[in-house]
Amino acid sequence: MKCPKCSKSENKVIDSRIVRDDTAIRRRRECTECGNRFTTYEYIEKAEVLVEKNNGTIEEYDRQKIKKGISLACMKRHITPEQIDNMVDDIYNSITSNYSGNIKSAVIGELVIEKLKETDEVAYIRFASVYRKFKDVKEFMKELQNIIK
Repeated sequence: MKCPKCSKSENKVIDSRIVRDDTAIRRRRECTECGNRFTTYEYIEKAEVLVEKNNGTIEEYDRQKIKKGISLACMKRHITPEQIDNMVDDIYNSITSNYSGNIKSAVIGELVIEKLKETDEVAYIRFASVYRKFKDVKEFMKELQNIIK
């Protein structure tokens, strides 16, 4: 594990804790070169998940892409980083439990939308407006009216 500050690979583990309902280990590390402290997480890798993009290409599932999209939608909302991590975990667990082989990116997008809808309506609308590519204000208003009902 390289230090994010000096890029040296020599470090020591200061503290380890089990987190997220016993599904991950959080480790506090200290670089032996510069003394910088940083946190790493270890997750159980269930099965390789391959994502089929809309253009037909296939790539490995990237948890960080999901987290980044959710984080952007939740920006300046009262949603904690733990809530975001829990959403990402729930989405991954749903994928590995309910799907085998390749999964279409559209399915993942809908899972993200459902999690955001349960968590925060504004974050949901932000994500949906980009994901569903609303063409005009009418489509946007139609989605807002669905939420209001």
